Amino acid sequence: MSVPDDSILILGAGIFGTSTAYHLAKTYRNPDRITVIDRTASPPDLAASTDINKIIRADYSSRFYCDLAYEALDAWKTWPELQPYYHQSGWIMLDGEDSDLAERIRRVFRDRGHDLTSDMELGELDERWGGCLNGTDTTGLKNGYWNPEAGWCEAAAATGSLMEAAKRLGVRYVTADVVGVELDGARVSGLRTAKGELLTADKIVIATGAWTSSLLSPLENELNIPEDERVEKQAQAAGVAVAHYKMTDQEMSQLRDMPVVVYGESGEVIPPPLSNRLLKFTNARTFTNIETTKSGHKISVPPNRDQHIVSDRLKRETETHMMSKVMPAFAKGKTADYWRICWDARTPTQDWLLCRHPDDRLSNLYFSVGGSFHSYKFLPNAGKYMVNVLNGTGNGEERDRAWGWKKAGAGWRGAHEKTAPKRDLKDLDYGE
Repeated sequence: MSVPDDSILILGAGIFGTSTAYHLAKTYRNPDRITVIDRTASPPDLAASTDINKIIRADYSSRFYCDLAYEALDAWKTWPELQPYYHQSGWIMLDGEDSDLAERIRRVFRDRGHDLTSDMELGELDERWGGCLNGTDTTGLKNGYWNPEAGWCEAAAATGSLMEAAKRLGVRYVTADVVGVELDGARVSGLRTAKGELLTADKIVIATGAWTSSLLSPLENELNIPEDERVEKQAQAAGVAVAHYKMTDQEMSQLRDMPVVVYGESGEVIPPPLSNRLLKFTNARTFTNIETTKSGHKISVPPNRDQHIVSDRLKRETETHMMSKVMPAFAKGKTADYWRICWDARTPTQDWLLCRHPDDRLSNLYFSVGGSFHSYKFLPNAGKYMVNVLNGTGNGEERDRAWGWKKAGAGWRGAHEKTAPKRDLKDLDYGE
């Protein structure tokens, strides 16, 4: 297959932007025609991928994503850019009494002919892994399972490492605050920065995650795009509260064999990296931040403020859950040392959005977004598939359907359904 020479601008240096830049650089004759733009240096300050750690696993109830995750897992284990940041700790999944998720995941493993999981009796929790789960409240849970293949990575470091690899291959990196998308006839002419500069290219890739809808809303107004056809219906900003607890030397010793812990649909705990000793708990109850634009459209927008500011109400909810239910042996009586609200773009089916904009007036505008709180693990391979979209070859019927622009009422089960927001940040007394 011939390698195109189109100049390409990638807006956003999170996992989708970084992965796309890396894979483009591996295939383009002139990688210096690829430019990544973000507000800050890599890894970017606000991106969901700029995190202390993220879960790496192939545990999906969808064969589609399970296969993709195993492809990514091989890269995490072998690529020199990623392997130093990957830790195969295993994970335990404690499923809710009324959930069949664990059963569906393990069925996928069995159907693939590769199942290393084993049953986990709730009564075993106090004794395993150095007693780090001693006292975990199992009310409302049923026996889960243990998977030794799963683990976690040092996310910000890994993202930065892969971007550095892309830059070594010739990719340009520009630090600029992009405030708008400029249109010229049936094409996007470029991206306008806060300083008034117009950055141009043959193709524009929007990899802006939770900021996608707010970025494109003025352009959609200019083109009179109907409500149901706006990008807000494809990728909506959603947030989660994340608490981090600083571990002592003694506690780090006790946690040296700790796995990732998935506590039903309430949240998950990731072991503390040696570099910062922060035990991380994610409160899985997501929320939007709905605002009304000047044109009267309602969109979810990450607040324009420090992500580390979390309301007292949201802190109490998160800490109470961690202290009384998930890991009381380590969290009881403590307050979190570090907070963050992490924003991601959630799609209707939690599949990625890897496609060209369907409006012919935006014929050179592409999307690479839609992490939906489960996509960091695909840092090594998401960009490989985005390159095929940019080249016009596609990724086959199943993948193109899953990652294409969704029509209203798309009728298939989601890849990560529990992430659906049921509340808004304003209802959580933000900033009290």
